[in-house]
Amino acid sequence: MTATADAEAAANELMPLAEYLGSVLRRLRALPPLDLDLTQAHGNTLAADVVAPHQFPAFDQAAIDGYAARWEDLAGAGRIGSHPSFGGVDTRSVRLNVVGDLGAASWRPVRLTPGTCFSVAAGAPLPIGADVVVPVHWTDQGMAAVEIMHAPKRGSGVRRAGEELAVGQLLASAGSYVTPPMVAVFAAAGIGHVLVRPSPRVVVVATGDELVDVGRPSQPGQVVDANSHALTAAAVEAGALAYRIGICDDDPEGLRGLLEDQTLRADLIITTGGTGTGPGDMLRRVLSRPGTGRGSVEFTNVALCPGTSLGFGTVGGEEVPVVCLPGEPGAALIGFEVLARPVIQLLAGAEPVFRPSVKAHLLETVSSPGGLREFRPAHVAERRGGGYTVQPLAGGPYTLSGLAEANGLLVLGERVTTAAAGSTVDVLLLDRRR
Repeated sequence: MTATADAEAAANELMPLAEYLGSVLRRLRALPPLDLDLTQAHGNTLAADVVAPHQFPAFDQAAIDGYAARWEDLAGAGRIGSHPSFGGVDTRSVRLNVVGDLGAASWRPVRLTPGTCFSVAAGAPLPIGADVVVPVHWTDQGMAAVEIMHAPKRGSGVRRAGEELAVGQLLASAGSYVTPPMVAVFAAAGIGHVLVRPSPRVVVVATGDELVDVGRPSQPGQVVDANSHALTAAAVEAGALAYRIGICDDDPEGLRGLLEDQTLRADLIITTGGTGTGPGDMLRRVLSRPGTGRGSVEFTNVALCPGTSLGFGTVGGEEVPVVCLPGEPGAALIGFEVLARPVIQLLAGAEPVFRPSVKAHLLETVSSPGGLREFRPAHVAERRGGGYTVQPLAGGPYTLSGLAEANGLLVLGERVTTAAAGSTVDVLLLDRRR
């Protein structure tokens, strides 16, 4: 059997990534909802549709500072005659008596009579009968009487009750992320509390006797723990409340005890390292053996590059979900994107759970291992004429520097061994905040 045939045979024994993700996500449910004050709800996802209980604006009001008037009284204002306030430009003015001033805090209803107007501030209740607000700079700014040099269109400068939000209008759907502008809309509609899914509490643990903490270079037999720091940051970016536990040695009892202790404060546990079948992969041996009432984790060889070995299951009496990612930093970060991040999004009740993807014009020919779905760091850019281009970054999927520069992940399917420059490919958008 040739090397190519050996690779194809090995790939056929792997579970397709889409099938694996489906099997994992079907086992999970969003966290129970909480009723939170608006200021606390920001950053969470809605657990139910939000409908406007009141209209906005609540009443007819002035949209600008100026003079509230009847449009019929202004019809004569136009470009006939002359007025010094307009620099000598030919105009014909209309004179109205100013019968009062209205501010945003005015509450008594007032009515306009023909030939009169009110001086109004933006947000002030509109007088009954008024259907236009003349901007201050179109007038001589008179106090007892005002000269109006130009007539706005009927309805100009006015905001009618319910013009922006009507009673019963859908403001946001369940699964939507609560943003600051959304908080403003809810408040304007008279909503003080909303039902949201809480941010998942995620605990991150790195495993392995070889690991040492950051702050010193590694020696032979030692590896600096980059994973737990990176994955904690990734979990926060995904919307979780993340806690880094640090390094756990390959001691079976210590490992299981640490994980069970963390179930008291976690909605999800993410581990890194020990997912393979080598002599030092203690995590897989410990977690794949179920204990009474302790749950178990199944490790699966997935058609994914990098990092084919992934684990998912539950730990502890509360059966807290656990995601087990490879120990190689590049594979761990890619594994987070394709598995752990969707799990966090599902627990948070977010929709959709996956990153947005686009079709892009490939700028460089790349090769890919057959039988595996490869995720490769790339730079995505918008084209002037529309669409996107994608440039693979040097070093492939295992290079941390490439991942640090990437704003997208080039996706090469299981049947792709070569993608030619100029071809159209799929790209996941990472939406890094820079």
